[in-house]
This record gives sequence, C-alpha cells and structure tokens, in this order.
Amino acid sequence: MKVFGIAVVSLISVCILAQQPAAQHRLAESLQRKLDYIQQNGKRAHPDPRPTIMTEEEINDYLASGHVKLPQGVKKVTFSGEAGVMTGVATVDFDEIRAGQRSSNPMLSIFNGTHLVRVEADAAATGGVAKVHVRTASLDGFNIPRSWLEYFIDKYLKPKYPNVGMDSQFQLTDKIDTATIGYHKLTITQK
Repeated sequence: MKVFGIAVVSLISVCILAQQPAAQHRLAESLQRKLDYIQQNGKRAHPDPRPTIMTEEEINDYLASGHVKLPQGVKKVTFSGEAGVMTGVATVDFDEIRAGQRSSNPMLSIFNGTHLVRVEADAAATGGVAKVHVRTASLDGFNIPRSWLEYFIDKYLKPKYPNVGMDSQFQLTDKIDTATIGYHKLTITQK
C-alpha cells in the first residue's frame, strides 16, 4: 500500500511538472495570438482600426519564453511603460557584444563583463513611423554619460544594427498606424 501511495504521488507530480511549461508562459501565448491577429489584420485591404492592447506582463513573458532571439550578449530583458516612456532592463555581457574587439579609449573601459543595464526612452509611433529617443542609460545603477554611450553605440552596435542609435526612427509593418505606450501597456492601431 505504501508503494502504491508513493507511485500515485510520483505520477501526479510528473503530470503537474509536464503541464508547467505551457502554464508558465500563458501570457506569452496570449501575446502571440495578438501578434498573429495584427499580422492577419494587416493583410486586409481595410484593416479593423480597433486598438490591440498588449500588457507589459504579456510582453515580458513573451521575451522570457524564448519567442524572441535576443541580440548577442543580451541575456535577459524586461520592459515597463508609462505615458510615452519605455524603460528596459537587461542583463548584458559586454565582452560578448564586443566579440574580441579592443579599444584603448578609457570611456569604453566600463563596458566590460556582465552588467545590469537600464535604459529609459521616449517612444511612440504615428503615421506608420516609430520614433525612439534614449533619455538615460545606467550600468549597475550608475548613469552612463551620454557621450560614452554614443561612442559605444557607434563603435560596437551600429556596425551590426545600423538603425540603432540614441535617436532611432523606423517604418512599421502590417499597416500599423500608431503605437502608444501607456501605463503598463502598449496600444497598437492599424489602418
């Protein structure tokens, strides 16, 4: 009887553990459905203009679930939003980003090893064009001087991602007209 009880408990534990990954990322699945809808809606001659709202919990779960391939050196990312301002926090391995490139410039000496990076930016999209302006960036809680950050971006990021900068602008796809960052949400409209 004791062996039977242990077997039942083991079986229940295995069943619960087998179901956890799907349950763990239910918000990622919710976001995936919204992204699929945006893509399908964008293929219509006249897209439904009703807004699609994505919560920051959905976005962060989507990122954590592995749906997005993060850039080299970026280990973990979370986002939060509030009235047109987006804040991203990431664990970044700068040695991996630099991929063996060295610099004798003392400004770049802080960009070594793995650190917690926080970036605050104004972000919005209208007329199908998104604009992002980096306000501040910090490394392990210390503000990075703007000139140092610009130099790092120009030297290490722009060669791989030419459209990335302190001020970035890019066209949106799927007939997205507006993207508005609100309090813990992102609202998308299409037309």
